[in-house]
Amino acid sequence: MSGPLDGTTVIDLSRALAGPHAGMMLGDMGARVIKVETPGTGDDTRGWGPPFVGPDDEPISTYFLSCNRNKESVTLDLKSDDGRETLTRLVRHGDVLIENFRPGVLDRLGFTVERLHEVNPGLVVLSISGFGHDGPQGGRAGYDQIAQGEAGLMSLTGPSPDQPTRVGVPIGDLLAGMYGAYGVVAALHERNRTGKGRVVRTSLLAAIVGVHAFQGTRYTVAGEVGHAQGNHHPSITPYGLFDCKDGKLQIACGSEGLWVKLATAFGIDPAAPGMATNRERVAHRDEVNAAVNAAFADRTLAELLVTLDEIGVPAGEVRTLDRVYDWDQTRSQGLVLDIDHPVLGPIEIPGPPIRLDDNAYAGGRPDHLPPPALGQHNESVRAWLDEQDAR
Repeated sequence: MSGPLDGTTVIDLSRALAGPHAGMMLGDMGARVIKVETPGTGDDTRGWGPPFVGPDDEPISTYFLSCNRNKESVTLDLKSDDGRETLTRLVRHGDVLIENFRPGVLDRLGFTVERLHEVNPGLVVLSISGFGHDGPQGGRAGYDQIAQGEAGLMSLTGPSPDQPTRVGVPIGDLLAGMYGAYGVVAALHERNRTGKGRVVRTSLLAAIVGVHAFQGTRYTVAGEVGHAQGNHHPSITPYGLFDCKDGKLQIACGSEGLWVKLATAFGIDPAAPGMATNRERVAHRDEVNAAVNAAFADRTLAELLVTLDEIGVPAGEVRTLDRVYDWDQTRSQGLVLDIDHPVLGPIEIPGPPIRLDDNAYAGGRPDHLPPPALGQHNESVRAWLDEQDAR
């Protein structure tokens, strides 16, 4: 094992996606991540499917595979004396604890923040909830699609205001995991100065509000409420999905210079009434988009991509996932990992999105662990705890 977080031990009590994604991110950077699961059933996502792969008597959820690489699995009944004692030992020798129970559940199991820091004053605790750990709705259970709706994201996504649409991946969970991992790394850095751990909190609500970006200030400063309007940018025109002879492509004219290049190359007067500035073009979006669609109508996708590249206008096609993972550019970035799964054998899984320096591989470690079988590391982790206790 190697990487920036080598030597850091993470106790991952979380399940489903937000917490496991945070743990996986830390594991990608070299941390040792010990995933604590319920005996018999394990993480909820072990049962989420189809698709399932592998033998009929040991089906593997591809959902579970997506968020649990670079982890070890131990099974503990946290309602039992043995389970609580083993968790206490893990806390004593760990650096980070991740949990996404509903607020108060960990307290009722006997592991309040005070107790955790009594056992290990340097422990960094990451707590991820649905809507926050306090406030009038702090105890609400959080599931991604509900949070996407409650946090406004669905109102901004889809073809029109009357058809709110969820994002095609559990983006609230993923963002909460990303923000959580970011907070953990900051807290570990602080601990190097103070010697003390702290609690990092985030939620699905906070994570989605945190990426409202210009739509947030559009309301808080300008008083405008954004709404879904399909595949075209609300503040830049032309910027979105357009039709061509044999399909669709996207363009992004993010500056006046790009607009002039596009319009000139395709026989559109860039200074025509309603088109001279971005502000005018946004106000006359339908007319501008119609002019671009008309200019593209008799040209193929391949032809347009070549022409747009030559004149320097950002453009791209819309790929299905099979074409993304088979794309040589995707693979050149280390975004597909070859791993040897204990049940499935050699498989490919998506890889970490970060590369360090000029490493050919993604993540902070050259070798990645496959998502573990349930309880696969019970004996090895207990043996490690015995060694630590004996020091």
